[in-house]
Amino acid sequence: MTTETQYITLGNVTKAASLLRDVVLETPLQKNQFLSEKHEANIVFKREDLQEVRSYKIRGAYHKISSLSAEELEQGVVCASAGNHAQGVAYSCKAKEIKGVIFMPTPTPNQKIEQVKMFGGEYIEVVLIGDTYDDASDAATEYCHKNKMSFVHPFHDIKVIEGQATIALEILAQSKMPIDYLFLPVGGGGLAAGVSSIFKAVSPKTKIIGVEPKGAPSMSVSFANGFNTKVENIDKFIDGASVQKVGDLNFEICKDHLDEMVTVPEGKVCQTILDLYNKNAIVVEPAGALTTAVLDLFSVEIKGKNVVCLISGSNNDITRTEEIKERAMLYSGHKHYFIVKFPQRAGALREFLNDILGPYDDITHFEYSKKHNRESGPAIVGLELKNPNDLGELTARMKRRKFFGEYLNDKPDLFQVLV
Repeated sequence: MTTETQYITLGNVTKAASLLRDVVLETPLQKNQFLSEKHEANIVFKREDLQEVRSYKIRGAYHKISSLSAEELEQGVVCASAGNHAQGVAYSCKAKEIKGVIFMPTPTPNQKIEQVKMFGGEYIEVVLIGDTYDDASDAATEYCHKNKMSFVHPFHDIKVIEGQATIALEILAQSKMPIDYLFLPVGGGGLAAGVSSIFKAVSPKTKIIGVEPKGAPSMSVSFANGFNTKVENIDKFIDGASVQKVGDLNFEICKDHLDEMVTVPEGKVCQTILDLYNKNAIVVEPAGALTTAVLDLFSVEIKGKNVVCLISGSNNDITRTEEIKERAMLYSGHKHYFIVKFPQRAGALREFLNDILGPYDDITHFEYSKKHNRESGPAIVGLELKNPNDLGELTARMKRRKFFGEYLNDKPDLFQVLV
């Protein structure tokens, strides 16, 4: 264990909790009856999605800003974020009546920008710059140095980690029984580093599992390599937990304290978002669903155990709903896309509808491009199947009647271009 790692102490986190007492909510630890029955375990949610800023990020942001000197506070703070961290910093700036400059990527949804402005009010300025978080972060760092302001990093900072660690104290105080398993979402690693440090000190028998998106496995890759590794190409769909490289300090702490790192497919996360809403009326963002999406992988292992899943946030943009539904159906095998070659003759479409599609199959997408002087014309067709097991026979019928062109679901590069 590194010397720096030892700085995440129970004493320091207890002090952080005292400082945050009048700022953050003590979020509930709630039993989830549906998942408990499904997995035959006692499964409870730590509801950080119920914070005023709808995520746990307020804890680290406020604690970091509170650690600054009077002179540093006078100069103001800077951060870069596309979402939850920006809201936490904005809220903290207004609460402490200090200037904050928040850099966000230009494509950030307007809903998130307006939330940041609402929480910060007159005390913050939002700067939209660059196409990605990295672009915004570079600009924020340059601005920070030029104006001699303090940078509030979303995860690679000891004070931020201590703030996030206060969640562990609440969980341990609220739980009426020993905790066998603790599932934590992992993005940059600040939350996992802080919470796992306290659990290993106070509840060392708890097995701690870190959960990442399959498309952004930065901590998992670093664990496998034995050193903190940058993952060049990541899927940014689960934006609250998708980073190319975790914090160096965060990696060292997590390497010492997490018992296991696992990944979950983005489609499974999307299905979990829909299930949580439909079955429990709980609205979560993609990162907030990671710890429940992974439970199926551990169903045998957690049977009869006491399990805590940390629900990290609920800042879900409603405009993403259709994409979430689409990804969920692709993952479950209910939705499929094909390039269909329609013979250039009258009645070909009728033949496809009557003789190839099953009685409960539904066309949800159709783009047709007719080429003259060709024997067949290609169309991109999206189909929704009532039973995913019908795919094999559907494909076979298309091939027998010479309609089959390409199956697009397992060709992600082509899929992204055509659909």
